[in-house]
Amino acid sequence: MEQAERIKKMESLFDKSGKIIEQLEQAIDNFSSLQPAIGELEAYYSSDWRTDFEAEEAGELPAGLKCGVLSEDGLWNLLEDYQRLKNLMEERETD
Repeated sequence: MEQAERIKKMESLFDKSGKIIEQLEQAIDNFSSLQPAIGELEAYYSSDWRTDFEAEEAGELPAGLKCGVLSEDGLWNLLEDYQRLKNLMEERETD
């Protein structure tokens, strides 16, 4: 491989790597800022969620109301995924 081609290839890898690292840093910042929202969702799940779920099942909520949070496994899975990723990040910090 001639020198110019090698440098072009390495420059491409350099640019791609820098972009991915920047995106990951932003994603980590976004993830870290989720704690207050996750706390609210956990409190909701352990208090009013069941009442709201039952009202939705009974057709008592307004038509067209977006209620993804009331799906049987949706909120539970979201909270589990958050905890799994949080644990993964903490494990990697201690390595």
